[in-house]
Amino acid sequence: MSSFHPDKLSVNMIPPANSAEPIEGRKYTLTHSDITGELFLDVGYVYNYEAIDEEMRDEVLAKWQRNNFGQFRLVGRAYVDGGEFSEDVSRVRFTIFQKEMMTALKGMIYGDRAFFANHPSLLDAPIYIYYDSVYPQFRQRVYYGTPRQIFKQINMRIFNYWK
Repeated sequence: MSSFHPDKLSVNMIPPANSAEPIEGRKYTLTHSDITGELFLDVGYVYNYEAIDEEMRDEVLAKWQRNNFGQFRLVGRAYVDGGEFSEDVSRVRFTIFQKEMMTALKGMIYGDRAFFANHPSLLDAPIYIYYDSVYPQFRQRVYYGTPRQIFKQINMRIFNYWK
């Protein structure tokens, strides 16, 4: 996956979700092909569990939720392990997730760019990813910036008026 290529992203909007709603509870399922390097993004009220490879478990799931102060944040999860892998295998999985996470987030943010056009206030919402693992050293919450920062990394000129 390593670098983001918009032409290798396929987006599937799961009705009744659309480019404007929902906000709270809006869910992203991002999967990929190791062979072609393609990214597949599903956006909806629910995660697309059918797209998840139960053996690989290399998807990234995320959703919009409010914090205790009523402000929105994008919170995601990456499944490192649930005890079925050795610590060494989990370390490799964790390292790969860390290396590829920004590409995954670029796919989510770019793939749902019409949503941000409808809700520009979410451009400055924090993005957190939880790495799920039974091993404490891999069980982490990591801050990945904001959608605005991700759009800047993609060099999206369409969003220049949002500075």
